[in-house]
Amino acid sequence: MKKRMMALLLAGVMAATMCGCGSKDDGKKVYKVATDTTFAPFEFENDEGNMVGIDLDLLKAIAEDQGFEYEIEYVGFSAAVTALEAGEVDAVIAGMSITDERKETFDFSDAYYDADVTMAVAAGSSIASYDDLNGKKVAVKTATNGSDYAKSIADQYGFDIVEFKDSPTMYQDVITGNTVACFEDYPVMAYNIKQGAGMEMPEGTTAAGSSYGFAVQKGQNAELLEMFNKGLADIKANGTYQEIVDKYTK
Repeated sequence: MKKRMMALLLAGVMAATMCGCGSKDDGKKVYKVATDTTFAPFEFENDEGNMVGIDLDLLKAIAEDQGFEYEIEYVGFSAAVTALEAGEVDAVIAGMSITDERKETFDFSDAYYDADVTMAVAAGSSIASYDDLNGKKVAVKTATNGSDYAKSIADQYGFDIVEFKDSPTMYQDVITGNTVACFEDYPVMAYNIKQGAGMEMPEGTTAAGSSYGFAVQKGQNAELLEMFNKGLADIKANGTYQEIVDKYTK
């Protein structure tokens, strides 16, 4: 899978190419946007080897609506956040939860997706509730909504946390029994189970989560954030937003 890909979008015209620059020959800004590599249905590699997902389609539609150009860098969630902190990219779109802690470092767009958190276990597991996690190991993906939630209840339910850098490795660890459960955003877990992951979500283990936002470095790229918000409002109004979400969740 290509770790770096560029998608250039103009108002009404789209062209894709490979490049590492931050501007075109005509001097027009090309925003660098980092994202995750495996967070279906928001970003993932399809059977044809192309990166697709809700986040990517939304960004494409918004950029097309607002007439700005961008370059996508597929680096993984933790690396994307680190790159934004360091000013190596202009923005991150990666199912990134809007939290008070993150607001200290980043400026966020209006929320573009609301996601609850759920617990998932291997299919046929005897783990049916949080109480069953006592004295056991639970998997989380580093720096995610699911990780934050699991850590917030770990002491209460007496389980230990094992961290992973990506969702597929985390799922496999649960399926093979090294850990007994994992915490993941509900739409992500539901999609993977629908695609055949050998897991299930016990009844009553879904909790209120958070909203996803498009993030930029605090105090930087205000014009990009404004365009994202305007474009998001436009594609919600004209129905494009719902078409994109339904494409991956129905």
